[in-house]
Amino acid sequence: MARRKKVYEGKAKILYEGPEPGTLIQYFKDDAVAGVNAVNQAPAAVEGKGVLNNRLSEFFMSGLNSIGVPTHFIRRINMREQLVRMCEIIPLEVVVRNFAAGGITSRLGIPEGVALPRPIVEYYYKDDKLGNPLVSEEHIIAFGWANQQDLDDMVALALRVNDFMSGVMMGVGVRLMDFRIEVGRIWEGDFMRLIVADEISPDSCRLWDMRGLDAPDREGQIREPGPLADVYTELARRLGVLPSNVTHTTKPTLIN
Repeated sequence: MARRKKVYEGKAKILYEGPEPGTLIQYFKDDAVAGVNAVNQAPAAVEGKGVLNNRLSEFFMSGLNSIGVPTHFIRRINMREQLVRMCEIIPLEVVVRNFAAGGITSRLGIPEGVALPRPIVEYYYKDDKLGNPLVSEEHIIAFGWANQQDLDDMVALALRVNDFMSGVMMGVGVRLMDFRIEVGRIWEGDFMRLIVADEISPDSCRLWDMRGLDAPDREGQIREPGPLADVYTELARRLGVLPSNVTHTTKPTLIN
């Protein structure tokens, strides 16, 4: 990869120029992004995480493409790299919440784990120095980050991703508490459309384990649902995309 021009480097990924016009190579690093909304918090390395996130993001993005939800994903190149479409990233994190956890519990006093009346979509302005603050549609339109049609399309995209992801996770005994996506603009001639960009992986999801909740533990107590332990490896194993040469244990990364 040293022969290719670096376009951008973030906390968990590096983007290089692609082999064809309009493409990029997305490289997954091992840096963890716990506390991504914390100001000036440096990431720590987690061995093998990049390989697993590459596989997991490929799995989710390919699945979305197959059901007609447009993404930037084209194909996986190797263990750490994938070919993606170049797009203009809208400077927002779009968060979908299905259950109360993280920031919504502290802001609104809703007990953690409570099912929300419906999926709630929130927007966070992408600026690490500001801590990625929660913003309203009024802020977004006033400052020109997106227009009303963009917002309507972003909500529709996010809810379709939520339907797909919730079903996939439920099938492997995992509750999708909440997640975030990034959205990009692409142009096809004079026509602009929005697509799911960046990645979908445990770094951008809050996942709770639902397996074995009815079985008593050694003390005879029924286990309560909670964060999925060893989230990268365990999720990859349950979804059948775990490379045979990756073994490590980490705690899940949660969004605020």
